[in-house]
Parts: sequence; C-alpha cells; structure tokens
Amino acid sequence: MIDVTMDMEQFDCPFIDTSADHDVSFSAMHWQLDTAAEQLETRLLVESPDRYELGEGLSTLRDHDNMAEYRLFSKQDGTAIIRTVIEETNAMSTITDHGGYITGPFRIADGSEQWQVGFDDESTTEAALHDLEKGNEFVVEDRSRLSMESLFDTMRNANAASTMLDACRDLTDVERDTIETAADAGYFESPREATLSTLADEFDVSTAAVSKNMRRGEKKLLRSVVQALERMN
Repeated sequence: MIDVTMDMEQFDCPFIDTSADHDVSFSAMHWQLDTAAEQLETRLLVESPDRYELGEGLSTLRDHDNMAEYRLFSKQDGTAIIRTVIEETNAMSTITDHGGYITGPFRIADGSEQWQVGFDDESTTEAALHDLEKGNEFVVEDRSRLSMESLFDTMRNANAASTMLDACRDLTDVERDTIETAADAGYFESPREATLSTLADEFDVSTAAVSKNMRRGEKKLLRSVVQALERMN
C-alpha cells in the first residue's frame, strides 16, 4: 500500500471554505464515505479561540451549498461536536475513482486540510495525483510504502497506541515543556549535554523544581509504556 499525506485545498469543500472565512478548525472523530450515495458522513470536533467566532463558523458551515445534513450535538465555550453529511467533492471523487481510501483522520484549518489516503500501488498513486491537480491545489507532504503486515500490526495495537496518547495528553503544560526542553537540550543523551542546573536556568526555577516536574512527567509516561506493552499483540 502507498500511503500519501497531503495538504489539500479543495474548492468545493464546506469545511475548507468555512475555515478560510472564520477562525475555526475541524478535527475528524469519525468518518464514513458512502461511494454509492456519493456522500461523506463525519463527526467532527470544531474549535475556535472565540465563542462568537465559533457560532459564526458553525452557521456558515450549516448554510453551505455542499452541506446535505448538519446536526449540532454540543457546544461549550470555544468547542463544539457536530455530525455532517456533505456531497462528494471533486477530490473525494478522484480518490475513489482510482480505488483510493482514507487511511487516517483529517484536520482542517486556515483554508486547507491534511489528508491521509492510501492506494494499492505506485502506478495508481501517480494517476490519482495527476488527476487531482486538475481541480485542486495540494502539496504532498509525505509518501511511503506500507506493507499489509505493518498496517495490520498498527490496527491490532490501536489500544496500546491509544494508551500512550492518553498519557501524553495527561501531562501538564509544565511537565510537557520540561520533558521536551530536556530532550531537545540533550539531557537524556549519554553523556548528557544538559544538566538539571542548565534546565533550571532555562525555566528560571530551582533544580529541585525541574527535577520534580521531570519525575512526575516521566512517571506518567513510563506507566503508560508498561500498560501499552501489556496490551500489545
């Protein structure tokens, strides 16, 4: 399988149009492409730094010409969860006509969308990308060959990966910043290229505070690694 990640600007996509006009972003929680009906059903997390802007963006999306169905499940402050059904776009049609399929969640912001799509072989991939250029603007950010064994291994161990993601989300801002800075500075290298003292200077705190934040973050991540290992097939 050829897996392609691209930054896509469709000219007939309600989400892209809305994110270009309003400060809102969309993250796919669930998607299902109905090739027979030529429609895409999605459940999306919508985010905006401004509650008013979120409302304006949702209204624009709901009234878009290419929106077949729209339902608002919840809205609080700058976030909302919605269900939509949109008519098949030119890019979606091109992908499916070449036997392509969605391989990962997509995110839309600032008038463009990150797509992850798969094709069965190189020649099909080339033909699909060529035809996509006729009605869309896009940049291929990554292109890789995945074996079916690797794909199935990822699917089998989705729960283990989810455990790791949950642990990363559970980190506080301070814990995450401390671990990221330590890694970038070479604290975890052998020999170490940074010390607790240099990290303390970076954050303008005591070495004891840096050490405490580091240990807390490491404990959360290590616990998740152990749990992930237990869940791996």
